[in-house]
Amino acid sequence: MDLQTPLIKDRNCSSCPIRHRAVCATCDDDEIVTLDAMKYYRSFDAGQPIMWAGDRMAFVGSVVSGTATIERLMEDGRKQTMGLLLPSDFIGRPGRDTATYDVTAITDVTLCCFRRDSFEKMVAQTPHISQRMLEMALDELDAARDWMLLLGRKTAREKIATFLMMIVRRSTEGEAVLTTGSKQITLPLTREAMADYMGLTLETVSRQFSKLRKEGMIVMDGKRDITIPDVEALQAETGSDLS
Repeated sequence: MDLQTPLIKDRNCSSCPIRHRAVCATCDDDEIVTLDAMKYYRSFDAGQPIMWAGDRMAFVGSVVSGTATIERLMEDGRKQTMGLLLPSDFIGRPGRDTATYDVTAITDVTLCCFRRDSFEKMVAQTPHISQRMLEMALDELDAARDWMLLLGRKTAREKIATFLMMIVRRSTEGEAVLTTGSKQITLPLTREAMADYMGLTLETVSRQFSKLRKEGMIVMDGKRDITIPDVEALQAETGSDLS
């Protein structure tokens, strides 16, 4: 991690926008006070690396705002996007000294960070945090299995619909599951990045977005802002049941 990345002024945990779904979601008041005393914030500009594979992991933390990619560089220079980090997602692994993947900010990113050694001690002493980390790890495993299905079996249209529904679900966490009605979302990726992420060409991604727009499945407001008039109809295009 670039230790020259500027620190951000402290903020109150009680007003944190990811408080209800981050690693600290189940902590009681005393545990929040302990976490608050050890936390610090860092900001990263779009395009800036957050960590490189093989780096010593001096910290763990949660994405407060913005989006980052998890990537793996192959021996021949090709790069594969392995996943996205969105607000409330956790970076780093207690007990692991080095980073396994490259992590890069694709929008401006704010992280709530904890020194790894201090956080590991707290995890060992705090069942609420260790249980929450287990829940998040299992959710991550489920998401990885879903993405294996998407990459291996789904059509281009199903991939785009699945990606849009993933953003819908993540933007409504903490609320009732949205299965009907309309929803406005902001895409965290450019179309080029989406193509890389889903194993498609840029032309295919653009063509599928155009088809969904012409069919009234989505309404575009610029390149990133989208209104989905009927969430249930878009879900039907994913080839999967809503989970």
